[in-house]
Amino acid sequence: MIQRYQKGSRMSQAVSCGGLVYIAGQVAENRKADIEEQTRDVLGKIDALLKEAGTDRSRLLAVNVFLPAITDFEAMNGVYDGWIDIENPPARACTEARLADPDLRVEMTAVAAL
Repeated sequence: MIQRYQKGSRMSQAVSCGGLVYIAGQVAENRKADIEEQTRDVLGKIDALLKEAGTDRSRLLAVNVFLPAITDFEAMNGVYDGWIDIENPPARACTEARLADPDLRVEMTAVAAL
């Protein structure tokens, strides 16, 4: 069975199937905020989607982080490291990438077990 969460005309914010939930790229609401605030916002959105799907961050399998400025890596990690379940850290990649809006400082995708 496939379940879609927060469906829109172009995409769903999350999709679950086969015991996994796939979270689409999440970005901050306040695009003028600094990297720390944008990271907190993105991680909060991931938490909410995980909860909606019936799971939580302790069951994360993979997180992909996209930063338009790799110089934000340490500041982003300062927030991320306080959020992640240190007993169950996921696989993670961080890539420097141009994002859809030049004011965005971070975007993340995730996959978790249900």
